[in-house]
Formats: sequence, structure tokens, C-alpha cells
Amino acid sequence: MSATAPQGQALVTDQSSKSTQAVFAVILTILTAGYLLPWAIAAVRGKANSGAIGWINLLLGWTVVGFIWALVLSVTPHGVKGYTSYTQTS
Repeated sequence: MSATAPQGQALVTDQSSKSTQAVFAVILTILTAGYLLPWAIAAVRGKANSGAIGWINLLLGWTVVGFIWALVLSVTPHGVKGYTSYTQTS
């Protein structure tokens, strides 16, 4: 249903025009998602220390060093915890 104004009058709404505020909101959303990228990588890879990486990223990620530290921890290879024996059947 569309509202129409009487003849000779303009319809006034609360919609604002596109502004720099909308562009800023989109950029901030993308940067926020990028900020948590190391934690997301660790969680997707199934790292055992993904919780610690998340805390490092959250608390120290605002510094370049903290962000890089969390990113390096999230992409390092998984550690070997031990070996298991198995029997091979023919």
C-alpha cells in the first residue's frame, strides 16, 4: 500500500538520504569481521587452542603485534600428541 499526498503537497517521510554514515557503517562491519579473522580460522581448522587464540585476538588484536600473533597461532600446523597402534587386516 503506497501513501499519496494530496495535490499540491509533498509527502514527507523519516527516510534519510544515502550519506557517508551508511558507507562508514558498511566499512566498519567489514573491518569488525576482519578483526576476528584469526579466531575464525582457528575454530574452522579445529585447533585445540582456539579458545586461547580467541582471547588473544579479542584482548590484543587491536595492536598489530597481537593480531599477527593470533593469526600465526591459528595457521600453524597441528601438534602431534602421540601415536596409536593398529592392526592391518588383509
